[in-house]
Amino acid sequence: MTADGKTAGFMALPGGEEDRREVFARSLADVLRLLGIGVAAEPGPGPEPADGLTWERRARAALRKVWRDGVVLSEEAFDALVKAAVHDPNPSFNRQFVEPALNAFGHRRVQAALLAYLRTGTDPERAGAARAWYWSALTLEMPRVRAEHPAPADEGTKVLKEWREAALREFVRNEHLDVRRCILPLLRLRKSSYPAELHDLVDEAVATARSHPDEYIRHRVEHQVGD
Repeated sequence: MTADGKTAGFMALPGGEEDRREVFARSLADVLRLLGIGVAAEPGPGPEPADGLTWERRARAALRKVWRDGVVLSEEAFDALVKAAVHDPNPSFNRQFVEPALNAFGHRRVQAALLAYLRTGTDPERAGAARAWYWSALTLEMPRVRAEHPAPADEGTKVLKEWREAALREFVRNEHLDVRRCILPLLRLRKSSYPAELHDLVDEAVATARSHPDEYIRHRVEHQVGD
């Protein structure tokens, strides 16, 4: 799905080159701890415990139940949810952390946190922030997930503009493959989406993508130019 809600026949986004499983497991454990959820690893078939993926599936299932039943999230939970979303290696399942954060803390705050990761995080975190950003405009449909100290309703318009400009700059300047793969689907590659001083950068982004050695990037950009 595009930023405008349209579907297109894009190649699937390739997996990242870094193995983020271990850091994600720690982030997921932090979320469970803050929510008071205990998830024990199932015993394996032999003397060794089951692998981490078994525990992860159980943990995700426990979280789904919490979001359905309702919960009041503390301030500390905000950072833990955003961190888990950024480090989640699965670009579909990371919604499980973004959506409750949006419902409890608002679009602007979540988007501002993802923007901070894009600007100052490690390259894997920048890529993860881009994957998480995909879900950051979701309609609020978890009324039973609330913040301990609710903030006034907000709009993320200003943050959206800042994200677009920061993502464009990051795509051009950062040669990290996973960063470019994850940012590209979110980029608007028409000059009318940016101030005049960034129009040359749009041309540079298109040229970079079209000449890139990565097949996914070359394929994807042709679907986005002029959209």
